[in-house]
Amino acid sequence: MIKPGLALLACLALPAIATENQLASAIARDYKATLEPLFKHFHANPELSYMEVQTAARLARELRASGFEVTEGVGKTGIVAILRNGPGPTVMVRADMDALPVEERSDAPHASKVKMKDMSGTMVPVMHACGHDAHMTSLVGTAHQMAARKGEWKGTLMLVGQPAEERTGGALDMMADGIFKRFGKPDYAMSLHVIADVEAGKIDVSEAPFSGADLMEIVVHGIGTHGASPHMGKDPVVIASQIVLALQTVVTRDIAPREAALITVGSFHAGSKGNVIGDSARLELTVRSESDDTRAKLLAGIKRVAENTARAAGMPEDKLPEIRHTDRPVPPTLNDNALMQRLRGVWSAKLGEGIFDKGYQRGGMVGEDYAHFIYGQGIPSVYFVVGATPAEQVAAARAGKGTLAYNHSPLFKVEAEKAIQTGVLATTTALLDLMKK
Repeated sequence: MIKPGLALLACLALPAIATENQLASAIARDYKATLEPLFKHFHANPELSYMEVQTAARLARELRASGFEVTEGVGKTGIVAILRNGPGPTVMVRADMDALPVEERSDAPHASKVKMKDMSGTMVPVMHACGHDAHMTSLVGTAHQMAARKGEWKGTLMLVGQPAEERTGGALDMMADGIFKRFGKPDYAMSLHVIADVEAGKIDVSEAPFSGADLMEIVVHGIGTHGASPHMGKDPVVIASQIVLALQTVVTRDIAPREAALITVGSFHAGSKGNVIGDSARLELTVRSESDDTRAKLLAGIKRVAENTARAAGMPEDKLPEIRHTDRPVPPTLNDNALMQRLRGVWSAKLGEGIFDKGYQRGGMVGEDYAHFIYGQGIPSVYFVVGATPAEQVAAARAGKGTLAYNHSPLFKVEAEKAIQTGVLATTTALLDLMKK
């Protein structure tokens, strides 16, 4: 029989270590008392990027109540919460706050029904389809545990609520607002993300948890004419189609096979009528990489392929494709290897090897603008992922017997109790080691 105080450890498959038992039990009690209703509130009341006004206010209120000094309006709607506990290292823990323009179709009783105007004035449905509600709740849970354990650590804890991660601009805005000049440059930094294809109650940490991303467009020029007389013009649809296909050879022939690289053309707009050859086409694409060298090769290859495909079609030099960024690039999120190995050892020793989802294999190349906080700053950082989906569903998907509603899906749903408690447990355990007396 499992004793009541060890129930959380049993469901997380953690070893019976007295200190960690006490921490896990405290987190479980806090979840039932405060974190569960807080998560449901965040989930039912999502706000879009740069519009997280009520979200930021609620997060600020929760952190103030935990004893932190909170500054709002950092980088537009961002917040910074500081808890000083004597001399020692400064450690930053960041959570993102924004939601997505997605209409929720999950069966959660607290599912979002929210609609709001986006930055263009269009009314759209809004959902926490990426798990930022769980991130914020985990941040508050970590604040509770660290405030209650001030006798076990020293230094300055900096908790950050970041806006506009989904638009990849919030971290840059907080940096431009002088976050480190105003509140101190961290000695260490951490963040977490819930992931659908990791088992709830487990975590994973790797060298490159998130890729760099460039958001771009290519405007392909043509010469308009009648659809019955293509020889009288230059068809931009054909030229653009050739560019789309040729771009795939940049990845497969310019980049080493074991180097992470991806070019995705996600949008192709052209034409107005079936018997009209227009004078332009527009491609929207994302370019993903995990090193500066690979990124440079990809960007150079895109320019080479686009311009020379147009030249081969007979387009004059003044009508070659225009290639430009549509948003600020995001560098890759690369974990500091020494810090990663240190925390992996801490988690393994204190929480047991069962905390790691050893069946998880990172397959995608998702971008994350957290990297702007650490890129080129010399701050050792670790970003880890936390499972969001029940174990049986993950196992079925890995066996090819089921599918998962991945992050950004209207069906995405976090198994909040395990995910949030695991996030708080892993983060607090790491902080108590980094800031130990």
